[in-house]
This record gives sequence, C-alpha cells and structure tokens, in this order.
Amino acid sequence: MRLFIAILPEDNLRQALLDAQDMLRRRRYRGTFTAKQNLHLTLRFIGEYSEPDFIAEQMAQIPFAPFPLTLGGWIGNFGDLLWAGVSHNDALEKYVKQLTRSLAGCGIPYDKKRFHPHITLLRNAASMQPFSDIVIAKESMTVRRISLMRSDFGKHGAQYTEIAYVDCQGDA
Repeated sequence: MRLFIAILPEDNLRQALLDAQDMLRRRRYRGTFTAKQNLHLTLRFIGEYSEPDFIAEQMAQIPFAPFPLTLGGWIGNFGDLLWAGVSHNDALEKYVKQLTRSLAGCGIPYDKKRFHPHITLLRNAASMQPFSDIVIAKESMTVRRISLMRSDFGKHGAQYTEIAYVDCQGDA
C-alpha cells in the first residue's frame, strides 16, 4: 500500500483552496488540479508499506492537544507544483518532529525531505500568467485528528482514502 500521514482540511479551508484553484483556472493554468476530496496537508509520506496497522499504532502513541491551522494566504511552488502555504505553527512543527522520531525509531520508512507545510493545488502547472499576487483567504481550523491515508491510482488519477486516524485524545 502507498501510505501517507496527513491533516484533512475542514470545509472552510477546503473552500478557500477551491477558490484559489478557480483563480488559477481563470488565469488559464493547465495541469492536474488536486481534486476536492484529495486536498490535504501531508505530515509524512511513507510510500509503499504493507503494515498500516503498525503505523496507526505508532501514531496513537503521540499525544497532542488540539491546535490551530491557518492558511497563510499565498501560493508558492516547487517547480511546476503549485501549493497553498500554511502559516507557521509551533504545535504543528512539534507534532511532526515527534511523528518523525516515532517512525524512525520503529523502522518505518518515510520521505526524509524537510517538512514544509503546504497543500498541493496543482501538479504539472503550465501557464505564462503570474500567481504570486493571488491571495488565498486566511481560513483557520482546529486540528483534532491526524489521518493515515492510502493512495490508489486509477484511470481517473489518484484517490486518497483515510484508513485510520488518531484524535487529540490519542484514540485510533
């Protein structure tokens, strides 16, 4: 199974992200827009791994209190991948550090790239129009749940499915 650990946005964040995608479409951006149901903030990408229950057990060992998550109001990019920025958040950074230590400590492989909180809007972006002036509504939510997600690829692209979660009390 192809797995990752993520925060799923509440409706108000999701709508702000969809509005940003609409602005990119109006500027004639082409590429693969992230589907509404697939919008998420990846905390750690695991990749191919056959023991999701073991990952869920490790996630449940990391206690966390509810914390705010706010869209930063801007669009950034990694090459031709455009994303919505997330405002700096010490609680989020702390959780990701604990998660990373837990995964490493029990031998679960993960992508070791530096954590840069963002939500992907568009892959393989193609346009000559600027995007740096697009403002995304600075919507906020309270994170109370961390999700273990499975990624499946079909003829209509990727589909992400929550297969386990932990909430702020540590229940799976």
